Amino acid sequence: MSHTPRIRTAASCALLIAPLAILAGACDDGHPLSATPYDAADQIALSADEGGKVNPDKPLEISAKGDDGRITDVTATDAAGRYVRGELSADGSRWRSTSPLAAGAHYTVRVSTEDEDGAPGRRTVDFDTEPADKLLRVSLGPDSGTYGVGQPVTAQLSHPVKSPEDRATVERALRVDSQPRVDGGWHWVDDKTLHYRPAEYWPAQTTIQVRSSLDGIKVGNRHGGSAKPLKLRIGDRVEALTDAGAHQMTVKRNGKVIRTIPVTTGRPGYDTRNGVKVVLAKESYVRMTSASIGASDFYDLGVYWATRVTWSGEYVHAAPWSVGSQGAANVSHGCTGMSMENAKWFFDTVKLGDIVEVRNSGGEMMPAFDVGFGDWNVDWANWRKGSAVVPAGSHVGSNPADAARLRPEV
Repeated sequence: MSHTPRIRTAASCALLIAPLAILAGACDDGHPLSATPYDAADQIALSADEGGKVNPDKPLEISAKGDDGRITDVTATDAAGRYVRGELSADGSRWRSTSPLAAGAHYTVRVSTEDEDGAPGRRTVDFDTEPADKLLRVSLGPDSGTYGVGQPVTAQLSHPVKSPEDRATVERALRVDSQPRVDGGWHWVDDKTLHYRPAEYWPAQTTIQVRSSLDGIKVGNRHGGSAKPLKLRIGDRVEALTDAGAHQMTVKRNGKVIRTIPVTTGRPGYDTRNGVKVVLAKESYVRMTSASIGASDFYDLGVYWATRVTWSGEYVHAAPWSVGSQGAANVSHGCTGMSMENAKWFFDTVKLGDIVEVRNSGGEMMPAFDVGFGDWNVDWANWRKGSAVVPAGSHVGSNPADAARLRPEV
């Protein structure tokens, strides 16, 4: 008697499985949705069917012909994988795009239908849009290469973009990816210029990929043009910290002091700007004259080992004529001067994008954008306010919701 329950249980299972198998077979063979879709070419009409290239400034419209079928789904993508948003009417009779098409693009549209008996249909249509008459071009910077931890990414537009909606369109099309990932964002400097930087300096040895998907996208009365992508590498963290009150510069690499240099900075009336600056260029020889800064006392000097930190003419350079004051007094017209040997060492040590910070000077604060890369003198909360897309304090790219929001669309 102890075996009887096992035998009955096994028999019950067998009886249950057989009917399920029969039902499964019936579903595969008879349900309308399991059938191979029929060609729905005669059931739908597209505004892109007229032949030739399609006007990207007009919406794409798809309609069902007659009363014997309806549209159930539409997917439209361009060759870059960007989706076209659209709305399907409640009765399935019409679909209309709600976002503009890209100019000079190739599109594939897949339309799913259903006839009066519920059988599925399918039609795929390819078409091209007309090229743009007016282009909005974007130049990404800096040039590909290795930079310091303070280097911002730049985007320069060929024409001004003013409306918040158009700025958001541009910003969404500009992508910066880094390894390791950092919290970063774009900031509109003016109507034609954007800068991108992290919340803090780039981590040393970061790799950065910058690209634009603006090509063909409608922005105001123009369409975006193509842009060459960038690949940047961030090297060691090199920082030159100048205490103008102590007349001393401390140079660090990855947090370790590698040299302390006696310097002279701007004298009263020509005080060196305080704040964070970024190395913009290195020039082994520069001719400096009083005319460039409007100094009352005349000078015309050939200067060696000049590391530029502002476009208005502030350098770190060799100043052999002021060696006696270096480490003791500020006697320059605004530059940071040091001995020939130290200037050559500094010139050879730093790279574009490295940090040069000045403290305890009688000068004004380095402006954010007017004379160089003073981006780091803007606190992070105010930096994010310069974005047309990202609310202050959010972290782009850190979660699936961000990825969905930033998915390329036109």
